[in-house]
Amino acid sequence: MIYVGIDDTDVIGSPGTNRLARSLIGSVSEQFSAILAVRHQLLFDPRVPYTSKNSAASIVFEPREGDSLQDLAALLRRAMMEWFVEGSDPGLCITESVPPEVTGFGRRCQCEVVSQASARKLAAAHGIYLEGLGGTNDGVIGALAAVGLFAGGNDGRVVAIDNHPDDLEGEQAASFLHSRGVAEIRVVDSDEILRAGKVDVGKRLRPNYRDGKVVLYVESTRNGWQAVRRQ
Repeated sequence: MIYVGIDDTDVIGSPGTNRLARSLIGSVSEQFSAILAVRHQLLFDPRVPYTSKNSAASIVFEPREGDSLQDLAALLRRAMMEWFVEGSDPGLCITESVPPEVTGFGRRCQCEVVSQASARKLAAAHGIYLEGLGGTNDGVIGALAAVGLFAGGNDGRVVAIDNHPDDLEGEQAASFLHSRGVAEIRVVDSDEILRAGKVDVGKRLRPNYRDGKVVLYVESTRNGWQAVRRQ
């Protein structure tokens, strides 16, 4: 697998990082197959500049025969530069291996202020591609954090599964949700696995990444099962 992290790609009023993640998946689909894209919540703090919610995104790709990490880096870099919005500070991280130190860095970014220098130093120590693509380049912090958090296997909200369109809303059969990549449907207050029935996913399907799987949390309401969003 190839792990990709992106962050700080937007400004108020422009399309956000999650939309960019889905766009990147489409732009490289002829050479690289996407497995997941996941939104990761980072620290809310007045010392940290962010557009509105300070989230980063990870994307995981399965390379096809003959293609390399360098090929993917060139394609993603070009696509992100075309997307660039003045005033944003985008960062891009790409690696085939995520050491525990990088997962630890991601967790730190959720609870404390970290520096661009510390992100660059850590990436260099492990031979990880990390590049700023404009502005202050502070997006390298969240980009590195995103790959670390994904590799930890227990963080984030899934915003894309494979190359499926982002078109699910309202009531959906559990069997259909499984066919679209949801590994488990869990009842939030009991952790029971829901194997049949229908679930109202709301305006969009937004499961979570837990235990290395795509998990949709639900709760019982008067009208049936309702999806619950978690960070």
